[in-house]
Amino acid sequence: MESTTARHLLEPDDGLAAWLAAHGQAAWRAKAIRRWLFAGRVMAFADMTDLPAAVRAELETDFTIWTTSIATHHRADDGTEKLLLELADGHRIECVLLRDGDRRTVCISSQVGCAMGCVFCASGIDGVVRNLTTGEIVEQLLRLARLLPPHERLSHIVVMGMGEPLANLDRLLPALALAQHPEGLGISQRRITISTVGLPPAMDRLTAENPGYHLAVSLHAADDELRTRLVPVNKAIGVEAVMAAADRYWEASGRRLTFEYVLLGEVNDSPEHARRLARLIGGRAALLNVIPYNPVAGMPWKEPTNDARERFIGVLESAGINVQIRRRKGARINAACGQLRRLAARATSDRPPAGHSPVTQAKQPKSSTAASTTPRMPPSHTAQ
Repeated sequence: MESTTARHLLEPDDGLAAWLAAHGQAAWRAKAIRRWLFAGRVMAFADMTDLPAAVRAELETDFTIWTTSIATHHRADDGTEKLLLELADGHRIECVLLRDGDRRTVCISSQVGCAMGCVFCASGIDGVVRNLTTGEIVEQLLRLARLLPPHERLSHIVVMGMGEPLANLDRLLPALALAQHPEGLGISQRRITISTVGLPPAMDRLTAENPGYHLAVSLHAADDELRTRLVPVNKAIGVEAVMAAADRYWEASGRRLTFEYVLLGEVNDSPEHARRLARLIGGRAALLNVIPYNPVAGMPWKEPTNDARERFIGVLESAGINVQIRRRKGARINAACGQLRRLAARATSDRPPAGHSPVTQAKQPKSSTAASTTPRMPPSHTAQ
């Protein structure tokens, strides 16, 4: 890992333009440097071969490209790759690359841990530690892009990893703007999805400032009593407030909403739960993404039976709800957000000895509901 005392080149206030001017360099060199980073996928300033050698050496002294290191790199036989990244302060986050046909989707984190307290999610077991910086978010994108061969590029971004994205909008939105920029990764805003547990003030801020993203709202229950049990932050919010904020976003964006529902065996998977959900969502231009839970070691929740799942889906479809089931991808590499970090914290074997590659093949226990083998991750991540 490079020195963290140098300025991080991926932060919005990196000072590169002023540095170039102070060193007698043309302003256009800033664009050349960013082209090397985003299009050239270089690892170091030394690789930027059209810059004078002296300039490269000085950049190496005053700036850093990488503030993270790869602690663990897992690969699954379905093409999914997951990175456990260690930050400069020693905390760890996760990000995932999913291959599906021509689609190259990345799932990135926005926080270290999570404060939302969803009882079935491994990300928030230890609460939230801190927000990620803009540069740390962008680094995930570049780390994952480097896993692709030169002729491939990232096509979709899902902010659905560790953390609650809407609790870190000040740092997330500049990162996504850079991902969209032609001199960045050039990914259309319509191919970027932000997932939220439902924070109405932040949803309204996104509605006012930048409603072009696809919004996915995690419900998991249609009534306040059960939702508060599963998503404790709901106690201070309420389902109706979440739905009203989602409607305001839809009115401003004109884009179909996605609602997500983790199906927990004998908890929220009955026909009556489905009927309540149909009444809640009914009449909206929305997709319901149903995610059958896959057990996580040490947690009490269980997978729904096939019969329960089919009955649940049948009720929704009979009510005219547009339903899609999320199938797992990368299950054997603990690709659910928070799982790999949790396992690493419990096992020193995640820190390989010097000179030993941290890349491992997928021979891990099943994870929870991280990803999808359907053409979408979640299904609504298609360019509209």
